[in-house]
Amino acid sequence: MDNFLNSLKKLRLVDYIIIVGIVLAAFVGFLTYKGFHKTASQSVDAVSEISFDVFIRGITYTGNDLPIKANEKTFISIRNVPYSDLMITDVKAEKRKIVLPVLNTKNTKTVIVVEDISQPNVYDAVVTLKDTAKITKDGAVVGGNKIKIGLPITLEGSNYRLNGTVSNIKLINGAQEVANDQQLSAVENVQ
Repeated sequence: MDNFLNSLKKLRLVDYIIIVGIVLAAFVGFLTYKGFHKTASQSVDAVSEISFDVFIRGITYTGNDLPIKANEKTFISIRNVPYSDLMITDVKAEKRKIVLPVLNTKNTKTVIVVEDISQPNVYDAVVTLKDTAKITKDGAVVGGNKIKIGLPITLEGSNYRLNGTVSNIKLINGAQEVANDQQLSAVENVQ
């Protein structure tokens, strides 16, 4: 017993802080294990296929056709964390545009949109991807990440690596019908 008390006297304040931290981490881990803390991936309401658009601004490309094409697979990283290969369902790309004012004969100003000739090899693109997602009350979860508008995504193929952001999310099957039925019943209850 005397050895134990002597060893306690030799401990410094930092040692006590470390011991308290370990005990708190073990306690939080125990509560999480027992189910007192639910994460988004644990409260799955449905599983559905989703389609989401990735907007890529300012692709500099000097070739004839963009290397990213529909009906091919691309590897994606979400927030710089590698995820998986996904199917590209659609690609819409246009050369960078600018807005120019034009004066009418009636002295009213109008504008026209034309290709920016100062940046002939710069494109803006919208790439549509398809995946299976867990649908939670907070939204769609893909690869442990909530897919929301503004989320940074990197698309990578054999000869490209492009950074963009999620700009649209659509549910493709079953879960959409459930959501519409719930909205319809909510509207009927109000009436």
